Amino acid sequence: MTNETWGQVREELIKRVGKHNYATWIEPLKLSQLKNGVARFEVPTIFFGDWVQRNYGDHIRSQLSSAGAPVDRLEFAVGAAAAVATPPAAKPAGKPARSRGPDEDLPGAPLDARFTFDTFVVGKPNELAHAAARRVAEGGPVTFNPLFLYGGVGLGKTHLMHAIAHELQARHPDRRVLYLSAEQFMYRFVQALRDRQVMDFKELFRSVDVLMVDDVQFIAGKDSTQEEFFHTFNALVDANKQIVISADRAPGEIKDLEERIKSRLQCGLVVDLHPTDYELRLGILQQKVEFYRTQYRGLVLADGVLEFLAHRITTNVRVLEGALTRLFAFASLVGREITLELAQDCLADILRSSDRKLTIEEIQRKVAEHYNVRLSDLIGPKRLRTIARPRQVAMYLAKHLTPRSLPEIGRRFGGRDHTTIMHGVRKIEELMLTDSQLADDLQLLRRLLQG
Repeated sequence: MTNETWGQVREELIKRVGKHNYATWIEPLKLSQLKNGVARFEVPTIFFGDWVQRNYGDHIRSQLSSAGAPVDRLEFAVGAAAAVATPPAAKPAGKPARSRGPDEDLPGAPLDARFTFDTFVVGKPNELAHAAARRVAEGGPVTFNPLFLYGGVGLGKTHLMHAIAHELQARHPDRRVLYLSAEQFMYRFVQALRDRQVMDFKELFRSVDVLMVDDVQFIAGKDSTQEEFFHTFNALVDANKQIVISADRAPGEIKDLEERIKSRLQCGLVVDLHPTDYELRLGILQQKVEFYRTQYRGLVLADGVLEFLAHRITTNVRVLEGALTRLFAFASLVGREITLELAQDCLADILRSSDRKLTIEEIQRKVAEHYNVRLSDLIGPKRLRTIARPRQVAMYLAKHLTPRSLPEIGRRFGGRDHTTIMHGVRKIEELMLTDSQLADDLQLLRRLLQG
């Protein structure tokens, strides 16, 4: 019964996680016991079991329950039988074979099958990032290394990273492409230190052809991990191997990241994924609707609904897509046409959240933090240039990002007259045209405040 149940579950898992991830992480598992709500598996290594638990544990439990074997807990143990198992991800031809466990061959994060170039909607805010990612994915010589993608939550960084990896695997199956988050890089490094396998770690990460690290801001302030990341980075660049990095902000804006790492990251192509505009949001919704029409046959979508959502939900793409998913599911359950009225009722909480108005206090706090000045000084009477300029930036943002009047803004800035606010706003508008650093600061602050 155990083998029969696991066989059914495996068939479902291959559909859910994709053939590549299945072959790497699910196929090597051996179900040894299914008893008292516990499923016990034999795995090749402890790390392998930890990885499956964290990334596929929910999938496995769900499918076991669907197969009539509900479990509360998964357990993984290194077994003799499993220790010799090897996933079918064979080593590239022409490279000397070495005795590796499956986790050593492909230690990266699972790739999401949905995140390909075909499903990435291109618009003005992301066209440069998309073009650069495409160039790297071709696998030929690239004039920039690393490619550094940055932007707020839900703007497409991770989608492009996965798309590059998918394309490289399809075009060049012999190349070793490693995608993982900075957190996973740190996890692997700490484990190598604990297990006294640092040389194996170095060999593994420096033997790849393409290294892709997501959310690199995570290693900021973690000295040992930064040290190893720096040396890995240098070794790969010196060997003409491609590196792709993503973060939530530009290299120079990542607090507690070592200056030598910032300098290295800035040597390549640094590309900002801007917040989505109306046209891009509408394009994303139109693409998702085509997919949902195959899932929810017979549902009618009234005119104007997508335009309404694209106009109202401006936070990020994940929220936008989540709203559409909820809307289609709800309409299917209640058997109603998707109208503007239905959308307003079904998505009331999301629409309220998207309508949240920025406060002047939020802007002041964020500007003070960005320029490393005291909030009390920003609002107070001091006229030092190091304080006056950030104060004018905050005034400018308060004028353009809130509906407050100039006299009201003046009251929030220590009781200043509205003419003082007007002067500060005009000063920033003039400087923006000639001071590129100020323009970058304003763009970053806008993204942080509106993202």
